[in-house]
Amino acid sequence: MTTVATWQDEVRELARARDAVVLAHNYQQPAIQDIADHVGDSLALSRIAASTEASTIVFCGVHFMAETAKLLSPDKTVLIPDAQAGCSLADTIDADQLRAWKADNPDAAVVAYVNTTAAVKAESDVCCTSSNAVEVVESIPADRPVLFLPDQFLGEHVRRRTGRTNLQVWLGECHVHAAISPQDIRASVAAHPDAELLVHPECGCATSTVWLAGEGELPAERTHILSTGGMLEAARRITAPTTLVATEIGMLHQLGKVNSRTRFLPVNERASCRYMKMITPEKLVRCLREGRDEITLPAEVVEPARRAVERMIAIGTPGGGE
Repeated sequence: MTTVATWQDEVRELARARDAVVLAHNYQQPAIQDIADHVGDSLALSRIAASTEASTIVFCGVHFMAETAKLLSPDKTVLIPDAQAGCSLADTIDADQLRAWKADNPDAAVVAYVNTTAAVKAESDVCCTSSNAVEVVESIPADRPVLFLPDQFLGEHVRRRTGRTNLQVWLGECHVHAAISPQDIRASVAAHPDAELLVHPECGCATSTVWLAGEGELPAERTHILSTGGMLEAARRITAPTTLVATEIGMLHQLGKVNSRTRFLPVNERASCRYMKMITPEKLVRCLREGRDEITLPAEVVEPARRAVERMIAIGTPGGGE
């Protein structure tokens, strides 16, 4: 590789030749976000993939995200620049584990966060995003037990918001979000007492943040629990000179692009997902040049997994994915 302009030009030329649209998740490297045709959360990008006229989708994200795009675009070629880009949260539960959990709770409805593999989605009744998880769970009759998976922090957020006592939560977590602690929140707010605070519900600090705000230890009127899509919407309206952000640090790039007046600071500057950062300019060029790595899904998984995603969309249009 030579200069940035050279590889960007090559990406555009190769994408035109392959009739491809390039999608990048909010947590990708800034260089990848800047060259993409569309940037957003995984579900929003998958819906863009389904509506685009391009015959090939290049998904710069992690593997389950590219799978979701394939579910919603079965007739299109879906490529991911590095098939080894996995997800520590999605890896906390597999289809066999879910089948065993269902066998122990045969009357329960299964709600799966979109941050799961297609095989797990296929064993679920309905999917959800972090922005519509409460709405999805509330769509299930109150007397029916619910199995919520795989993120324990998002699950606790849903339980708190719904007041539902018959909701069981799988003890999974994103290693990046789980490491953002209440101590990080306290230290950041102490250093920037007039800042707005945006917290992703996957964070290990999410429940304590709500409690601390309720106790007056955090500024309740400036504390917001939001999905990545919700953070972007909030960022457009924020007028405070400083905003603290508790999520993967790749998100700061998009927040800064929608609001250049505010300084967005990470609550934990080490909150970087190595899987998200596996996709590099070199790998993106190789993907477009060689047509690798293509996403394929077992036939028996596709239809039930797609139904779980489509049921979620039918309940309500998500305001944002992760």
